[in-house]
Amino acid sequence: MYRIRACQMKVALSLLIVVAAVSPIRAQVTVKEYAVPPGHGIHDVWADPAPNGPVYISAQGSGHLGILDPQSGKIEFVALGRGSAPHGVTLDREGAPFLTDGGQNAIARVDPKTRAVKVWKLPADSGYTNLNTAVFDGKGIYWFTGQSGIYGRLDARTGKVETFDAPKGRGPYGIHATPDGTVYYASLAGSYVGRINADNSTTVLEPPTRRQGARRVWSDSNGSVWVAEWNSGNLSRYEPAAKKWSTWHAPGDEPHVYAVYVDPHDKVWVSEWSAQAMLRFDPVNEKWDSFRSSSRTANVRQIHGRRGEVWTPESAADKVVVYRYQ
Repeated sequence: MYRIRACQMKVALSLLIVVAAVSPIRAQVTVKEYAVPPGHGIHDVWADPAPNGPVYISAQGSGHLGILDPQSGKIEFVALGRGSAPHGVTLDREGAPFLTDGGQNAIARVDPKTRAVKVWKLPADSGYTNLNTAVFDGKGIYWFTGQSGIYGRLDARTGKVETFDAPKGRGPYGIHATPDGTVYYASLAGSYVGRINADNSTTVLEPPTRRQGARRVWSDSNGSVWVAEWNSGNLSRYEPAAKKWSTWHAPGDEPHVYAVYVDPHDKVWVSEWSAQAMLRFDPVNEKWDSFRSSSRTANVRQIHGRRGEVWTPESAADKVVVYRYQ
């Protein structure tokens, strides 16, 4: 467990916090907060892999892409179009941000240099899909989920967009790809993890806990898939080669695990909404570390990172937070 002490000095738009570690694993973690102007309704984040590179934010409430400069603390907002309400954000191989835009029922791309916006509408017969999150596979195909009961793919080179009906209907939510390019998604309402096959069909994988509410997924460096279970408060892991499931219950009273991210050291970070805390799990010793937000209500909806950093959007507090560790 960690104790957080806020320093009295503000840097640009941010607040620096020192998190002193009791564990011998490392001496400390530094936490820096960046204020986001109210009204943008931030949802997800994605960090450019370059050190000190920009951090991209989906501003669902205002219909913008936010671009945070971590060094200055300044945030630039790019309007995505009439009726826009972006949910997920990720980068392609060239560093261009792509967003799942539920308001436009479309996929949006922002040119990282010119800020020009390109929009691919979903097929007219798809109806309202409640677009959620997305990821690129090993071939550069952009895969996305829609909570109405679909998953789909965009080939940005040709502009072709396809959608597919998900098993068990409503629920597709978080999505990620393993190092070999295999795409997995979680179904919150369906309580399963889906593996997308070469023919675009889904193989249903069910965690051991029934009605667990699988919400988001993330792969580690070995290709194991980590699952944040909202209803059960569990963190689970699926090992594809062995077809093996393992489950750990998050600490605290009646935890609700929302998001999951695996850092380059294969430590697993999750956001837990009951305690409004960030948790870090070490699969080797099965120990948890806990980091409480400085805000009473943070509501961290996604976690992303790059070497030495973990980034979170505190959607209820209008803040973006980075945890820097050794």
